[in-house]
Formats: sequence, C-alpha cells, structure tokens
Amino acid sequence: KWRIVFPGSGRQWEDWKQASVFYSGNKIQTAKYTWFTFLPQNLFEQFHRLGNLYFFFLAILNWFHQVEVFHREITMLPLVLVLLASMIKDAIEDYRKYHFDKKLNFSKTQVYSK
Repeated sequence: KWRIVFPGSGRQWEDWKQASVFYSGNKIQTAKYTWFTFLPQNLFEQFHRLGNLYFFFLAILNWFHQVEVFHREITMLPLVLVLLASMIKDAIEDYRKYHFDKKLNFSKTQVYSK
C-alpha cells in the first residue's frame, strides 16, 4: 500500500476524503510475517534457494529403495538444520522489526503547518 500525503491547504479536501477510505491507517509496518503466515511464507522463500532445493531433491530420492545411498534420516539432516537455522534467524529479525515498528508507530510526532 502506498501512503498518500496531502498538504493542509484545504483545496484537496475531496481527494483526501476519497483516499482516506482506502488508506485509513497511518502506521508503518516493515515486518513481513504474521503468526499465521510465518511457516508457509518462510518455507516458500527458503525453497527458492537452489541449495535447499538440491538437498530436498536428495532427501526425496533417498526415500526410494532403488536409489537409496544413506539412511533416510541422515540425508534429511542437512536440509532440516539449514532450514531451522534460517527460520530462527528470520524470526528474530522479523520480531525486531515488529518491535521497532511498534515503537515508531506510538511515538509522538510534531506537525508543522503554516
């Protein structure tokens, strides 16, 4: 969403009225996850990396007895460790962004006008 700022001269009152219906909030949000979207969205982003797809492909191949090289669990271990470490890093980073956004949204502001 785009934030629209109109000057307070009074001429743009109708435009402001129309835009305020679509952009009613004036809060800043830089965090990209919520409690419900963290796992699916993070996994979607993680599997866009070629290395993660490679290890996922190896883990799937190892479930077939004809091409099994290692034990199934050993093949999945690098993938799970990398995904878990990335998820923890992304969760901590997003949590910090959430707190910074909250602090910024509740801070006092001073408006200058003519």
